Amino acid sequence: MAGTSRNNKRPQPATIIKVGANETGKLPPQAQELEDSVLGAIMIEKDAYGTVADLLRPEVFYKDQNRLVYEAIRELAVKDQPIDILSVGEKMRNMGTLDKAGGAVYLADLTRRVASTAHLRYHAEIISKKATARDIIALAAQIEEKGFDETQDVDELMQEAESGIFEISQRSQKRDVTQIDPVIEEAFARMEKAAKNTGSISGIPSGFHALDKITSGWQTPDLIIIAARPAMGKTAFVLSMAKNIAVDHEIPVAIFSLEMSNVQLVNRLIMNVCEIEGDKIKTGKMSKEDAKRLNTKINIMKGKPLYLDDTPSLSIFELRSKARKLVREKGIRLIIIDYLQLMNAQGSSFGSREQEVSIISRNLKALAKELDIPIIALSQLNRGVEARQGVEGKTPQLSDLRESGAIEQDADMVCFIHRPEYYHLYSDDKTGKDLRGLAQIIVAKHRNGATDSIWLRFRGKYAKFQNEEEAIDPDEIGIGAPSNGESVSIQSSMNSDMGAVSFSQQMTPDGAVYNSMGEDISDPLR
Repeated sequence: MAGTSRNNKRPQPATIIKVGANETGKLPPQAQELEDSVLGAIMIEKDAYGTVADLLRPEVFYKDQNRLVYEAIRELAVKDQPIDILSVGEKMRNMGTLDKAGGAVYLADLTRRVASTAHLRYHAEIISKKATARDIIALAAQIEEKGFDETQDVDELMQEAESGIFEISQRSQKRDVTQIDPVIEEAFARMEKAAKNTGSISGIPSGFHALDKITSGWQTPDLIIIAARPAMGKTAFVLSMAKNIAVDHEIPVAIFSLEMSNVQLVNRLIMNVCEIEGDKIKTGKMSKEDAKRLNTKINIMKGKPLYLDDTPSLSIFELRSKARKLVREKGIRLIIIDYLQLMNAQGSSFGSREQEVSIISRNLKALAKELDIPIIALSQLNRGVEARQGVEGKTPQLSDLRESGAIEQDADMVCFIHRPEYYHLYSDDKTGKDLRGLAQIIVAKHRNGATDSIWLRFRGKYAKFQNEEEAIDPDEIGIGAPSNGESVSIQSSMNSDMGAVSFSQQMTPDGAVYNSMGEDISDPLR
């Protein structure tokens, strides 16, 4: 499986550090008096636990005794049992931890240390922050030690450090309850911004009119899953859409391709924009008309805000770092990932691949919220589709998603790509619609809107999706090779990130093809 070749050890930031100076002679950050006071307050104040429950975990307590006391308190709270000095003592006795913590005398001493419960939450916040500081110190020490080990892979160590920091930050992030007024103001501000648009699109337009009518454009901060079986054209669909967004509307888009290289992606884009068949691009054998179209239309893509990253086995932590930078430096407003099942959550350990995919999808949704942009992730469907019969049977369902539980739950929108023609289904028995050359885009889940399906035209030889109503110019299809032996020169270049395209060749009346050095390159096995 992709992404399993690297070390998947999970960094374990120490959350409990014993009393004593470290190598620098400094004591770890701590607030023992506040720990005692907070625990005492919880045992004498009826609603005190509910005030601090979201801030405190057993691991945040510096003193071992206090950690054991809080474990018992939390067990009582989970079972909705009363919390006081007697119930906590009895619970600890049943758990076998009372004597380890110092017995009933220690619990009584905690309650005597309570001066006031007025600032209980503030004190709990200090305890939590001290624990976070200890976590950071422990992680830094761990990374420092490995940094001196020359057998360690530096790239893996960087990922481990980033993974550890991310884990600590996720654990320490707390969001307060918000009174509704400022939220209403933000909602009105967004409505006013949407109202200023001349059309009905409030989000990022896909360029597919019927789809945009359903979605009103890709909305922030949505996680959109686009899923299909192999050979349905997932990559062609998002590349067609990326072209519409970045080239036609000049909205910055980033594509993370875990399966194809940057040059392969650009070749697909050239096929799409210039409407030249893939074999001609790979071999460089094209007609005069093809060459003219290439030289003319290739310039459409230059200078446009489309950014490619073909890092294989990309981890969710690498993606987060790169995405933040792209949004900050390039103003990226949409991220596309091709595709989700090739990602990994390196730096963490899991019992199954489904658990790992769950972490990835959850983090993609969190990243979309953090950056306030839509994120589109491609996904594979399982083989359930192949076993079903008929037009309706071949239509994808939410249950066909691989590792579907987590993906379906985290996604704000799930879209399927379905081409009946692939299954030799050429017409709809109910409507009589000719399905040849068409692809159905099914919005199967839409958290903030309606579900529906639309049809797009799929032109496979150009890896291109387009609006169904758009006419296809017959003059641009099936153009034959020149018969007069004239030379076809194609000069085009792209930046080094995208690779270079450069051809110079001659086609003779008998079909032979020669390059600029006079060599016969018509034999495909040459």
